[in-house]
Amino acid sequence: MSTPGTTADNAFSLRSPYGRRAIGLSVAAAVGGFLFGFDSSVINGAVDSIEGHFALNDFLTGFVVAVALLGCAVGAMIAGALSDRWGRLRVMLLGAVMFLVSSIGSALTFSVPDLILWRVIGGLGIGIASVVAPAYIAEIAPRQVRGALASLQQLAITLGIFTALLSDALLANTAGGASDVLWLGMEAWRWMFLIGVVPAAVYGILSFTVPESPRYLIAKGRVDEAKAIFARLVPPDDLDSTMKELTDAIESDRKSAGASIRGKALGLQPIVWIGIILSVFQQFVGINVIFYYSTTLWRAVGFDESNALLSSVITSVTNVVVTLIAIWLVDKVGRKPILLTGSVIMALSLGTMALAFAFAEGTGKDVTLPAPWGTIALIAANLFVVGFGASWGPLVWVLLGEIFPSRIRGKALGLAAAAQWLANFLITVTFPPMSGWSLPLTYAMYAAFAALSFFYVWWKIPETKGVELEQTGALFVQKPKEPSRS
Repeated sequence: MSTPGTTADNAFSLRSPYGRRAIGLSVAAAVGGFLFGFDSSVINGAVDSIEGHFALNDFLTGFVVAVALLGCAVGAMIAGALSDRWGRLRVMLLGAVMFLVSSIGSALTFSVPDLILWRVIGGLGIGIASVVAPAYIAEIAPRQVRGALASLQQLAITLGIFTALLSDALLANTAGGASDVLWLGMEAWRWMFLIGVVPAAVYGILSFTVPESPRYLIAKGRVDEAKAIFARLVPPDDLDSTMKELTDAIESDRKSAGASIRGKALGLQPIVWIGIILSVFQQFVGINVIFYYSTTLWRAVGFDESNALLSSVITSVTNVVVTLIAIWLVDKVGRKPILLTGSVIMALSLGTMALAFAFAEGTGKDVTLPAPWGTIALIAANLFVVGFGASWGPLVWVLLGEIFPSRIRGKALGLAAAAQWLANFLITVTFPPMSGWSLPLTYAMYAAFAALSFFYVWWKIPETKGVELEQTGALFVQKPKEPSRS
């Protein structure tokens, strides 16, 4: 597109007609992120009731919570190939249908095996949405506002988390407890799952109303359709040059090794490994422990069920607010400084939590934190959410949407997202037994990964702010040094 400082550059502001249209399409796609966040946290208010209802041990409890993430990993892997073959919109619809079916099945579950089945099906749908949404947003967003629009994915995730935790709290309080009967002879925890039907239906309907990704259309040779869509997203003076640049870039990718994710570095291209490692770091800091198990965690601090659920809702609101801050800063400050700052905040807050739980009294589910360590742990946990929500939460999705070449974007993003879900699974399934063994060591491990993430970003991640989408990948390729001249 145009060079910075031109009239066309000004036309890409979020307040311009082109910017508003890009926002509208990005918001529609980001509903997939809402499903992602909702599914991630809806289990929070139900986990203790499910554990009691089915008499589960710590391992089975962790597995029931985490098994959806295995489905997410598989969904992410197939979404990349399917979105490159069928287009982004058809795959969006598939994800919506799977999540809708899962919400109904989980609400009506009668045994652990069938609950696991419904959780896996829902995971498949969420995994699909986690790939398609950032790919679609990156492909319709002008470079001048791409960071802000790509961050809408994480904002939608945080809103999904907030909605799930708020609905959990309201349903549990209305019934008198998550295990108590609410309506139609069904316990409140079953209604927590059933609420998911609403966002799933909205996402499915939106998949019929938004246009296909113009970059996907160009890759499939449907140039006229792509030009008609871009005509609503870029100024007329910039339309032909935009089309030419994209067509040339896609044709170049098709003819080069960039058309495959395979490479010499352990079987994958280096750029794919960068996406995978970023995804793993995002999860290995333990963020989803806060959102999957926070109700149980705050009981350890001394809250009853009602106050623990309320505290989880407050934490999710904090997550939403700091994500808005990240959206405001990402195209002003850049990706790298924000990631580095977030790593420092996360490492310090997680280290503080590890210290606080070293003073815990009791064992297993009876652990409590005496004053003042309960308050310190509560503050540190929310500071951790601030650090993550303003940095690694949204910015990893921004980078995953923009660092891969067009011809491999779907497949590479799918592989990176699958790695993220597998890392999420490992953290989630190991937390109950590890926390029963040693909470201080558990949080110290998360703090160590947060510290390592700082050095990885410093070493490997270049700044992509303001760079054309088709040119960002070149920043990650190490150029050979020129021979010295005597």
